[in-house]
Amino acid sequence: MNLNICPFCNSKTLYLLKDNYRKCKDCKKKFSLKKLEIDYKIIDGFCEDKSALNLSKELEVNYRTVLNRYKIFRKLIANYLEDLYNNSIQDNTSYEEFYYFNKKQLQKKKKSIYEAINLIGFYNNKIVYTLLMPSLPTAPLENRDIQFERYLKWHKLQSQNSYTTPLKDFWIFLGNQLDKYKGVDKNNFFFYLKECEFKYNFNKPICKALLKDIYFN
Repeated sequence: MNLNICPFCNSKTLYLLKDNYRKCKDCKKKFSLKKLEIDYKIIDGFCEDKSALNLSKELEVNYRTVLNRYKIFRKLIANYLEDLYNNSIQDNTSYEEFYYFNKKQLQKKKKSIYEAINLIGFYNNKIVYTLLMPSLPTAPLENRDIQFERYLKWHKLQSQNSYTTPLKDFWIFLGNQLDKYKGVDKNNFFFYLKECEFKYNFNKPICKALLKDIYFN
């Protein structure tokens, strides 16, 4: 962390204020060096896959503070990836549908397709993109025990060359990442999905640099 550069506009013209605050001459923003240092460390911890609880203990910071930052990061990442996809040259010739089951659901001998979260992944420009699809409508009672494997045989969407892309590796990565949590609420699943997409597409140093840029700008 360079204390002589504004984190918001990268200007090198800063004023020293009381209580260890700085003010930028160019963007006029004021910031606390102590808070800035904590934000940088929380970003690093997030990109290193540290849990909010463990990081709060490590930094001796209130757990809610770290947890709230993590929530903000996930929303910012989701917006960033959506813009990245919309502004990319889209060659969606490589795609694959995927049904996510949590760890408890996977342990069942028979998995019901109606319990899964429906996703579709695209691979283009050497990046994996994902879309969260609408849930399957509730099936009639006589069809609710339809076996997952039987459903996939007839209904799964995928391009002929999907097996040659990193999509299958990404689904494994997604499952491993989400297994670290005791459970992800369906209402928040989209943001965790985008976090995994972000961490899969970019290595840790790039993740940290991108997230700092997104967060402060």
